[in-house]
Amino acid sequence: MVTLPAAEIRRAVRQGLDEDLAQGDATTAALFATPVPARATIIAQQPLVVAGMAAAVQTFLMVDPALRLTLSKRDGERAKNGELLLQIEGDGRSILQAERVALNFLQHLSGIATATQQFCRAVRGYSVSILDTRKTLPGWRRLQKWAVALGGGTNHRYSLSDGILIKDNHLALLRRHRRPVEEACRLAERRRSSTLPIVVEVESLSEVRQALARKPDVILLDNMTPDMVRRAVALIHKRALVEVSGGITLNNVRAMAAAGADRISIGALTHSAPAATVSLVMTSTVRARRRHR
Repeated sequence: MVTLPAAEIRRAVRQGLDEDLAQGDATTAALFATPVPARATIIAQQPLVVAGMAAAVQTFLMVDPALRLTLSKRDGERAKNGELLLQIEGDGRSILQAERVALNFLQHLSGIATATQQFCRAVRGYSVSILDTRKTLPGWRRLQKWAVALGGGTNHRYSLSDGILIKDNHLALLRRHRRPVEEACRLAERRRSSTLPIVVEVESLSEVRQALARKPDVILLDNMTPDMVRRAVALIHKRALVEVSGGITLNNVRAMAAAGADRISIGALTHSAPAATVSLVMTSTVRARRRHR
């Protein structure tokens, strides 16, 4: 079970409620002056991997600790179209105030987890890892990477301090050198902490050869075709891990795995995954009064 520290979830929930509820709920306050007993159900409207349930639960309870919640699905579990995810009972005013923030967590994070699972399924049978990137929403990185892990993916760097990843714009500042990829790897090796891996991004076979001269931990093949990846893998010949990135879709990810990649990093997991479709349906639990004749 992949977990996220409770403090991280509470921080994100407080931020979400501050955005939505700091000045109150004008509509609910105008319509309901007293408590309204109600029941709400959150239903999956598509097959999905549940992610963000812990945040949704925390949202409802932070708005009103008296709400009674019954979970039918937990983070990391799969849900079919039409399945019940969560039931909430209590004051309908509180449910209305928490609804949008809770659903934002569930829809966005379940969308990421579901998309990640689709990529993992697409490469089934190959010894390859599906990785995320740092292309995340500011303030949401841990949440989004948590969702990737729930979907079966592997987390890449959390921050710039977690590894040396030499990319094209680093190399652009070293173009005065005849062999900039090799020079970048040399500098990184000389100055790195012993625990940090060195990953270098390359765009051609000649750059692969430059990288191999300095023996980095990972050679990242950027925007290459499956045929180019296959040739690069043969050239590298297990002297470094092979990562593939750039333009990866469900249509070509299996071909990249078949070409021999050890890992495939996909920015779209976090920056472009479509939100999962879930709905909250609420009903009043107040019995209608009978009219006396």
